[in-house]
Amino acid sequence: MADNNTIARPYARAVFELASEKKALAGWSMALDSARDLLADGRVAKFLANPARTDEKRLEFLSDLFRSAAGEKSVLAGGDQQGTNFVKLLLEYGRVSVLPEIAGHFEALKAAVENTVDVTVTSAAKMSSDQEKTIVAALEKRLGRNVNLSTEIDENLIGGAVIRAGDVVIDGSLRARLEGLANALTA
Repeated sequence: MADNNTIARPYARAVFELASEKKALAGWSMALDSARDLLADGRVAKFLANPARTDEKRLEFLSDLFRSAAGEKSVLAGGDQQGTNFVKLLLEYGRVSVLPEIAGHFEALKAAVENTVDVTVTSAAKMSSDQEKTIVAALEKRLGRNVNLSTEIDENLIGGAVIRAGDVVIDGSLRARLEGLANALTA
């Protein structure tokens, strides 16, 4: 059986092409992101998995859910016929559960076209806005892309930071340096 990423990739590509044609990347991005969050709820997955429910009932449920989460004009909430058709297609082929992966692949395609990269900086303490600006400038120069920065705090790092930008991980944490030193001493 294929994994969810393998299944999701062609759906994401098709939705991306549709959104690009309609110049609606932002709308689709918000709708898919909202769908990803909603489908992470185990109760939603349980409701959708119930074989006693018809696809029409599932579509009605999802449309109401997307509408309440993202607003009346959400692409997936019935505000767009193509969005509704997309959800119907996923329901028909039993693929609604891969919506989170579709959203992830869609965002990767969108980021490539917009020349952006999402970066997460995990630090031991809250960073100042000057530190954030310095990191953004350095990463934009190194990666050659616009950086969307998000920050997290992990007190276990002791000091320093871990930067994740796509497949690139830069571990400048004090914890990693101490572990490296300990490994060098025991080797």
